[in-house]
Amino acid sequence: MAKQTSEKNNSEGHLSWWQLSLIGVGCIIGTGFFLASSIAIQMTGPSVIFAFILAATATYIVFEALAKMSAKDPQKGTFRTYAKKAYGRWAGFSSGWVYWCSEILIIGSQLTAISLLTKLWFPDVRLWIFALIYAICGLIVLFIGAKAFGKVESIFAIMKIAAIFMFIVIAILALTGVIDGNPKGDIPKTIGELFPKGVFGFWSALLFAFFAHGGIEVMGVMAIHLKKKEDAPKSGKVMLALLGLIYVISLTLALLLVPYTEFKDKKSPFVTALADFNLDFFPHVFTAAIIIAGFSTMSASLFSVTTILTTLSEEGDAPAIFSKQTKKKFKMPLPAIALTSLGLVISIVTSLVLPDKVYEYITTAAALMLLYNWLFMLMFYHKLIELTNADKVKRIIGIILVVAAVSGSLVHSTSRPGFFISLVFISVIALVILVLRKRWEKEESQKSV
Repeated sequence: MAKQTSEKNNSEGHLSWWQLSLIGVGCIIGTGFFLASSIAIQMTGPSVIFAFILAATATYIVFEALAKMSAKDPQKGTFRTYAKKAYGRWAGFSSGWVYWCSEILIIGSQLTAISLLTKLWFPDVRLWIFALIYAICGLIVLFIGAKAFGKVESIFAIMKIAAIFMFIVIAILALTGVIDGNPKGDIPKTIGELFPKGVFGFWSALLFAFFAHGGIEVMGVMAIHLKKKEDAPKSGKVMLALLGLIYVISLTLALLLVPYTEFKDKKSPFVTALADFNLDFFPHVFTAAIIIAGFSTMSASLFSVTTILTTLSEEGDAPAIFSKQTKKKFKMPLPAIALTSLGLVISIVTSLVLPDKVYEYITTAAALMLLYNWLFMLMFYHKLIELTNADKVKRIIGIILVVAAVSGSLVHSTSRPGFFISLVFISVIALVILVLRKRWEKEESQKSV
């Protein structure tokens, strides 16, 4: 059976390693970087650069673990299937549903964010209309299938990289005096200037630096479509090297243009950095780039959560109806897409109805739940792959960094409530597992007979 699965996955391969790298960039660069990075800058100041370097390091370690498991045993269910193989059914169930819940909430926040940004050009149009339009467009991308989805995400990735590259070029011209203006930023000369909010400020900023790297799970889902499964680790190395370079250079330039105290919540640090320069076109172009980024990561999340829900259903961890597919040429799991759409609608309504702070707490909780899955992957990685000494060291470093990001949410009032809300979600899933465990044991005993 395992051999047949492997042969099937190999026959489905249509992606080159560099295409998966581009898909990774497309899935990861989103509102977490274009918008939430302002929060990280406010929390820790210029030392945000180090927060992003640490987050990129941990992201690479987690992706390398996932890529090695995918190369050895390509599975549609990716990390949740590996969790099940390592620890049993409860692990696959919890990993899959934690991911599904967290991504649905994050998708809702991304939809709300890009809808608010669109009002820059259409201030009189109601917010829910934009949210509905973007949601429908996201579902259309979902319906086009894995092959076309990869091409669309590659195009989005190029557009996002181009937008950031445009900022980098303009920022360099501004700093060198080619563009008229008055750069107010400065190079930190002391530890106090580098870490103006101290250790706790830096610690709390880690979560938002990690949030800007969320999306590697989608690469795990797409890894089974590689022509050569063993190329998965290489695609991750290239993707994260490119991403790290883009993030660090652009944030460094933004901080050289403007003091960290001038960055505001819900406003892109790159728009803030060039606000005092005579560039009327820039806010419009960059707002469009942020909308593309948010829509791209939202579409990728829709693809990923639908795939995970389908595999949960196929393995009996969700109602069987969610694995049913259409019998036409392009097979689509319509019931799974319907449930994802329902979750999407509920998330949008929640984001529009709840007070801003309350919804921010919920989305922070969702981001933390993604990190719980990262931590879980590192915990069971060694059970499925024979690790070298270097792998063992990297695994420990990765665990320490992810734990630091999660625990950092407790030291700041902005993210602390989200931590406790995330525990509520985890507790509910744990209770469901306790209820279902007797049924699972009964099913196992019947199989053995």
